[in-house]
Amino acid sequence: MKVTNYQGATIDPYSKGLGMVPGASIQLTDAGRLEWNLLNEDVSLPAAVLYADRIEHNLKWMQAFVAQYGVKLAPHGKTTMAPQLFRRQLETGAWGITLATAHQVRAAYHGGVSRILMANQLVGRRNMLMIAELLSDPEFEFFCLVDSAEGVEQLGKFFSSVRKSLNVLIELGVPGGRTGVRDEAQRNAVLEAIARYPDALKLAGVEIYEGVLKEEEEVRDFLRSAVAITQTLADEGRFARTPAILSGAGSAWYDVVAEEFVKASQAGLVEVVLRPGCYLTHDVGVYRKAQTDIFARNPVAKQMGEGLLPALQLWAYVQSIPEPDRAIIGLGKRDSAFDAGMPEPARHYRPGNQTPREIATSEGWEIFGMMDQHAYLRIPAGADLKVGDMIAFDISHPCLTFDKWRQLLVVDPSYQVTEVIETFF
Repeated sequence: MKVTNYQGATIDPYSKGLGMVPGASIQLTDAGRLEWNLLNEDVSLPAAVLYADRIEHNLKWMQAFVAQYGVKLAPHGKTTMAPQLFRRQLETGAWGITLATAHQVRAAYHGGVSRILMANQLVGRRNMLMIAELLSDPEFEFFCLVDSAEGVEQLGKFFSSVRKSLNVLIELGVPGGRTGVRDEAQRNAVLEAIARYPDALKLAGVEIYEGVLKEEEEVRDFLRSAVAITQTLADEGRFARTPAILSGAGSAWYDVVAEEFVKASQAGLVEVVLRPGCYLTHDVGVYRKAQTDIFARNPVAKQMGEGLLPALQLWAYVQSIPEPDRAIIGLGKRDSAFDAGMPEPARHYRPGNQTPREIATSEGWEIFGMMDQHAYLRIPAGADLKVGDMIAFDISHPCLTFDKWRQLLVVDPSYQVTEVIETFF
């Protein structure tokens, strides 16, 4: 597989959240020789920080979880869009990487990813051409979704014209949901359209996204229906791939998907592929709640001990304390997700002290508003806080934090920067 490997990329000195970069090119993975230390103020704040030990823990935890069920992992790369992290997931045992757009697929391919499941429909001539160009590499394996006869016809005509073969998964959906066929008539129309292009289109399996559903029982009903449909398609000899793929699971219901889909896997019907993406960094908001629910209902997760750990924080300075009960922080909507909850103050550090201290929830520190570059922090009367102090914030919804950063810092337990991670949104 001849690709441009981003391991050779260099640190961009104009990217936010970095320290001083000397004139010589410094590779992303060689950032340690710059000897930046977050607590020594060698880094410009605000900065997005990944904790190396927690990333490693989360990688191993999720891989161990799927191994308990004998299923495969293709983590959703849209969360980080960082080929360096994709490679780490693959090295830990991931089957492949999931992505959502042709642009993302191309970035991952040139970052060294050789198997990609695009959990989306491939629509539009330029997008199709981008994928066709990648399929010239015989070592590259690619899958995308189909859910309409019209979409299949467009794919069939294009890939016939360029003499390429495309693996497709039929997507099943639910009424009122997102994409995916809704009933047997739509499903049959898609299957008939695929059959009209035997050289260009290969039906490789079935895909669902259960995250549009909110209740466990309706999720299980949907999953059981997908298993039954997969069984029917296998009995009819519809699949061109052996074993066929059966794929599902965002970051909230992956345990339930594993429990239901493993039945098809044990029957020898399919290769089950789960696609959670947010596990890598986790968070203290929506995904911490989801993980709490998983631990409450899933015996495998319970017996694995400590679960996923939040591995991403945003560090920023206290810029102003204009009133006794509020501080203004140099962190804003340009730096952090805010769609699923405000950043939460987690650590407080005064330059010159030995270590940061943990901020307890009971102290009453709370972000209650954000602008583009500022956050409003509520503080209790008499709080020991000064302009120039540094605060680390936990976040909710890592996807929408990563996409605000071109480069993120990886630090060890002593806050020494060991690597810079580049994103490709």
